[in-house]
Amino acid sequence: MKSQEIRSKFLEFFQNKSHSIVPSAPMVVKDDPTLMFTNAGMNQFKEFFLGNGTPTSRRIADTQKCLRVSGKHNDLEEVGKDTYHHTMFEMLGNWSFGDYFKKEAIHWAWELLTEVYKLNKEDLYVSVFEGSEEEDLPVDQEALDLWKAIVPEDRIIYGNKKDNFWEMGDQGPCGPSSEIHIDLRSAEEKAKTPGRDLVNNDHPLVVEIWNLVFIQFNRKADGSLEKLPEKHVDTGMGFERLCMALQGVKSNYDTDVFTPLIKKISEVTTSEYGKSEETDIAIRVIADHVRAVSFAIADGQLPGSTGAGYVIRRILRRAIRYGFTFLNQKEAFVYKLVKTLASQMGEAFPELRSQQNLITNVIREEENSFLRTLDQGLVLLDQIMQESKDKKVSGQKAFELYDTFGFPIDLTALILSEKGYSLDQKEFEAELQKQKDRSRNASKVTSGDWQVVKEAETEGFVGYDSLEAEVEILRYRKVESKKEGELYQLVFSKTPFYPEGGGQVGDKGTLESKNGAVNYILDTRKENNLIIHLTKELPEDLSGTFSAKVNAAQRARTAANHSATHLLHQALREILGPHVEQKGSMVQSDYLRFDFSHFSKVSSEELQQIEDFVNTRIADKLPLVENREMPYQDAINEGVIALFGEKYGDKVRAIRFGKSMELCGGTHVGNTADIWHFKIISEGAVASGIRRIEAITNEAAKEYFTAQTQTFSEIKAVLKNAKDPVKAVVNLQEENAELKKQIESLLRDKAKNLKGDLKNQIKEINGINFLAQKVDLDIGGIKDLSFQWGDEMDNLFLLFGTRQDEKAMLSCYISKNLVQEKGLNAGKVVKELGRYIQGGGGGQPFYATAGGKNPAGLDEALQKAEEFVK
Repeated sequence: MKSQEIRSKFLEFFQNKSHSIVPSAPMVVKDDPTLMFTNAGMNQFKEFFLGNGTPTSRRIADTQKCLRVSGKHNDLEEVGKDTYHHTMFEMLGNWSFGDYFKKEAIHWAWELLTEVYKLNKEDLYVSVFEGSEEEDLPVDQEALDLWKAIVPEDRIIYGNKKDNFWEMGDQGPCGPSSEIHIDLRSAEEKAKTPGRDLVNNDHPLVVEIWNLVFIQFNRKADGSLEKLPEKHVDTGMGFERLCMALQGVKSNYDTDVFTPLIKKISEVTTSEYGKSEETDIAIRVIADHVRAVSFAIADGQLPGSTGAGYVIRRILRRAIRYGFTFLNQKEAFVYKLVKTLASQMGEAFPELRSQQNLITNVIREEENSFLRTLDQGLVLLDQIMQESKDKKVSGQKAFELYDTFGFPIDLTALILSEKGYSLDQKEFEAELQKQKDRSRNASKVTSGDWQVVKEAETEGFVGYDSLEAEVEILRYRKVESKKEGELYQLVFSKTPFYPEGGGQVGDKGTLESKNGAVNYILDTRKENNLIIHLTKELPEDLSGTFSAKVNAAQRARTAANHSATHLLHQALREILGPHVEQKGSMVQSDYLRFDFSHFSKVSSEELQQIEDFVNTRIADKLPLVENREMPYQDAINEGVIALFGEKYGDKVRAIRFGKSMELCGGTHVGNTADIWHFKIISEGAVASGIRRIEAITNEAAKEYFTAQTQTFSEIKAVLKNAKDPVKAVVNLQEENAELKKQIESLLRDKAKNLKGDLKNQIKEINGINFLAQKVDLDIGGIKDLSFQWGDEMDNLFLLFGTRQDEKAMLSCYISKNLVQEKGLNAGKVVKELGRYIQGGGGGQPFYATAGGKNPAGLDEALQKAEEFVK
């Protein structure tokens, strides 16, 4: 059975069981502060489990693209070494929100596996929660009885809390689970060892394929459990493992989910899969990782240096590194696999086809960048080895190479081993752990339980129509973090405060009680469909009625910037072409940032056209036309732009300014005239094929022009109020260029004369032509002089010192034959002598420089130079 058919049969089965089939949510999570990536099928339904939203259907099924790079069985560094764990994977799932429970979930799972997919019942094992004395929880008797009626008791396994009690996190909905495992071993192996003995023991052919979670408890902050008023079902089946079972192969990578990619990797790298374990692991790593990276980019997450972007970059670099080390790929190659992936999976996930060019360009650029990093790292590692006296490299040095330059630790270890060096792995691990602890402590948030003040449904956001509202506090909780300190989160009966989302920052403002006491709302966010307001202190009387007021000036500035992004998007598509797509934005009160797909630098002429386009629409005073409850498909049919990678419901909010039409939940001006003026501040590259424009509007634009006018006035004054300031500046530049030429000519003559004077001062020490001298030359002149002598004389050791602008400089040149034969190193010399001038530096073994802030130390540094050649 082909993978496409396996996926289709799953969805058809549950559609026939009255489930609504919904599309996969984006793999990149944008509006949930607790997650970077969708790591389970239930993520997009969290608000329903928490009771903060109502699903359109109480029965839902889908296939969800997921990404896991940490946690149980999912350490990134282990992926590829076995045949059944992945970073990116599909999770087939069916859900019940307060509808059916254990009986239906168990019976339907068994029916689908054994009657539709026709898996051999003799190969299947099931597990149930054995209970927990620690939690005072009994065995899951209901699930046990249901399974006993289906399978023999010797195929039922009792699982502990770790394996059979699922939790959303430290707090929140949780409950017992039943896992279904399959034994894919040969008959001979099964006869030797029963499959039940290998369940949950990381055997590559006895694997879990489906987990049925029965959500019936809520975990409180103190660790205790309380029963939920409604019980839910959350199931997840590993698509790739299911394909392995149904296609009769012994590895996920042998299914048609992966074989087209593996064939292409083998072709591109001229490597054969199945010939050696080392090669096979590398090919599996690359096949897995190109999927993860491609889906992430398609959903809007570019590789970067922080957060989710860093995770994607790390996954991609791991693939590049395996190709570099084990498949001898010294040039970019991963990008060549994108076309095969898009062709193979594009029907189920059309984003791969629509974003294929972008994915290809971004991966290629990242590959070339990392390959340059590897080249640089190899040079640095070579220096580290040269500095090692006992052929041992400290873990701290290796960590610096890893942390600062991104040089992989296992590649460091491999190279050291090949050259007869050893690595202090324990010290490296200790340094790595320190970094993880710092990162974890910085981002750790401790949340208390929600304290309910009043039982009522929240009306949600009312801030499109008003910046003030009479509200009640429904619930609150205390949160603590190293970054923000101690705060309280408040939920109101309704709110005029816009929560951070869609690139727009959250509103700030005040909460005023009837007695005049004021609490400041520092930020507004959305979490699991709840709008939460952050404040330093709780109001004295939580049960009262309050006046919630948004900071009107800040909202107006933010709205102006947000509306300007819509006009900017329209301008880019009109002027640069319809290929332009929004790839991210940041809307704050003082500026806006807009990322978009485009293949080249935007010229100054195009930038002026873009500015003029936007400002013309501002001058046209276009009114806001808003439709808050528009059917999604109707909006698309009308040509409204939907941003790729965003999750939209059946009803959407459409925003129109003239011919600019977009789906957007943010706040906007009532008329484009309120934007006042639009000014581009910068334009540059974010990644290959992605550009970024930063701009200002409204009061920030006024301040900008005021500052520019002041600067212009000051320049005119310096130019003695020249009638044509531009011409005056050009004249100064031409005069300066001419003077520079004269100075360079004088310096060359000076160096020529100095060369003759200094040559007589060279002395021989142990066969080395040595000179350490203070000179009156700039660093460029010193370098020219050093290399001239180097071409004329062997066995040369030069150290020059010079003083420039109250700073000291040292420059060391050593003939390459001395570097090789005597182990002399110019970098070490300037590093050691640099301390006399209170500075430091470095360079190559044959030429290096150091700078310092103590010119008085030059003489002592020059005197100490002889010690290196004696």
